[in-house]
Amino acid sequence: MIQRIYHIKRALPELFELEELIEQGREHLRVSVPAHIQHTYKHQQTVPLPFYVLEAGSDAPLAPTLVLVGGVHGIERIGTQVILSFLRTLLQRLAWEPIIHEQLAQIRLVMIPIVNPGGMWQNSRSNPNGVDLMRNAPVDADDNTFLVGGQRLSKHLPWYRGRKDNQMEAENQALTQAIRQVLSHQKHAISLDCHSGFGAKDRIWFPYAKRKSPWPNLAEAFALTELFETTYPYHDVYLFEPQSQSYTTHGDIWDYLYDDYLATQPDGLYLPLTLEMGSWLWVRKNPRHLLRYHSLFNPILPHRHNRILRRHLTLFDFLLSAVRSMPTWAPTHMEEKRQRHHQALKRWYPDRAHSNLPPQGA
Repeated sequence: MIQRIYHIKRALPELFELEELIEQGREHLRVSVPAHIQHTYKHQQTVPLPFYVLEAGSDAPLAPTLVLVGGVHGIERIGTQVILSFLRTLLQRLAWEPIIHEQLAQIRLVMIPIVNPGGMWQNSRSNPNGVDLMRNAPVDADDNTFLVGGQRLSKHLPWYRGRKDNQMEAENQALTQAIRQVLSHQKHAISLDCHSGFGAKDRIWFPYAKRKSPWPNLAEAFALTELFETTYPYHDVYLFEPQSQSYTTHGDIWDYLYDDYLATQPDGLYLPLTLEMGSWLWVRKNPRHLLRYHSLFNPILPHRHNRILRRHLTLFDFLLSAVRSMPTWAPTHMEEKRQRHHQALKRWYPDRAHSNLPPQGA
């Protein structure tokens, strides 16, 4: 049984919703808490906040795996909420739909809805130590970055990376441990990390954040993009692109985990994606969003909030199918990979489109 901490219900309603869904889905979910994040609040009281990892579907070690992650930035609560919305729908479908049982029997679904519970408690982007978890991994950008790319000057300034010689923050250690365990010996995997707060259009980002040159799996990223755009030609809400075309950063945790995977499993295929919901559109439609820091990253009107919660269900369903069928759509033969790579260069790196060779390590 889950031991709920009722006096924090108001501060972390997402945690309470998650625990209710865990109780509701206990027949279908495998739940672990690999860490508790210690959070200190009023009068130096300390409360351990659970770091939940949920699994559903196959428990076979080599089952194709989809990972959904949210709450890395505590202020971006909508990222956690869209995962909880998907989980609620999934549990309802499991109660009556045989097809979803058949689908999950062939894949492993992993959900980490709240990576940064202390930051979510405080309505802050960083964790309670003032560290931006997406600038905290031991990765230095190859290209020049502005302040937004990460800084070590002070935790009182945004995008603080933490001290250079320190270990990663406890939240990132727990996330790294969970992802490494999930990806161990895994040949086909996709992860989606849900964020908000950049631009007026929803983006699907893929690595690298640390440099502007193409990453080793550019051909596969193009194949996945084309697969989505041809399958859902009227669902044109997403802009697929390398993250570095928006900005580069130090310390990106997905760059770190991808490089770690590639070093240990060079023959596998892991595509770490980020959903960056374009909250500037919400601000433009309703200037009241400018009045509160929280509303710069989260929709405040009920109808818009509900629309966002259902908007991404198509994407999640698509990724469930895409990870299962990776061998059928991901380029495998060298000539096909060259062709996809060249098409990707024409789309995202037109100044490099004369090159037909995949990047080193592909």
